[in-house]
Amino acid sequence: MKILITGHRGFVGRYFMKKYEQHSVTGIDLKDGMDCRKFFQTDDTHYDLVIHLAAIVGGRATIEGQPLAVATDLSIDAELCQWAIRSRPSRLVYFSSSAAYPIRLQQSAYRLRESDINLDHVDNPDMTYGWAKLTGEYCLQFIDPAHTRVMTFRPFSGYGTDQDLAYPFPSYIDRARGRSDPFDVWGDGTQVRDFIHIIDVVDAVAEAITQDITGPINLGSGIPVSFNDLCGMVCEQSGYTPEIRHHLDAPVGVRYRCSDNTKMLSFYRPRISLEEGIRRALDNNR
Repeated sequence: MKILITGHRGFVGRYFMKKYEQHSVTGIDLKDGMDCRKFFQTDDTHYDLVIHLAAIVGGRATIEGQPLAVATDLSIDAELCQWAIRSRPSRLVYFSSSAAYPIRLQQSAYRLRESDINLDHVDNPDMTYGWAKLTGEYCLQFIDPAHTRVMTFRPFSGYGTDQDLAYPFPSYIDRARGRSDPFDVWGDGTQVRDFIHIIDVVDAVAEAITQDITGPINLGSGIPVSFNDLCGMVCEQSGYTPEIRHHLDAPVGVRYRCSDNTKMLSFYRPRISLEEGIRRALDNNR
C-alpha cells in the first residue's frame, strides 16, 4: 500500500509511521524543511492512503495565546482539499479534534456525540483551533466520494510516553519524575478531560480503515478524569504525596470534555487504561 503521512515527525505521526512501516510510506514534515502546502501545490502522485496530521499544534497556552498562528491550519487544509480533488487518493484520513465541538456543550457533565456537530448549522467551537478543524471538516465535503473515501476522526486527549511538555499529561509525568513539591496544576483542577493512549488512537484508526467505517468518529476512552484526579494518579504511582498548588489565573479551556465513544466501541475497544499509560510513561522516563 502506498501511503502519505503529513506531519509524520510529530507525536501522532511517529506512531503512524511505526504502524505502517511495512508499507511504502512518504512522510512530509516542516521539521524536515518541507511545508506540506508547497507539496500539495506541486504534487500529483496517487496514494492508496493519506493520513493528514500536519497542523500548528500545542497545548492550551498555544490555543489561547497564539490564536492566529493556530489559524494557519486553515490554509493547510485548504491546500489538502484542492490536492485531493486533483490527485484522487483512494482514502484520506483527516484528524479533526474534540475542540470542534460546541463549547456550550462542554460546561457541565455531558458526553459529546458525533451528531453534536451539524456542518449546516455550526455552533461556536473551542477558539481558532476548533474553528480551523471545523472548517477542515466542512471543506472535505467538496471531495468527490466516488474517487476518495474521506474518514474523519475527532480525538479527545491523546497521550503517550514521548509527548511534548506543552500538554498536561507529559508535564505531570515530568513533575512527578522530578518530585516537584508543590505540584503545579492549572486552574482549580476540577476541569475534566477524556484521556486515550496514542497506541489506541492509532490502532482504532487502522481498524476503522480495515473495516471501512464511515462518518466522523470520536476517539476517546469515554471516561471523565479531572486534572486533580490525574495529578493524584500520577503522584500515587510515583510514590509520593506533594502539596498541590493550583494556578487559578492559568488558561484552562472548557470545563468538561468527554466523548460518547459508542461508535468507536462498535469496531475497537481501547486496550491501555490510564493507569497503565501512567505506568508506561513513568517507566519510560526512569
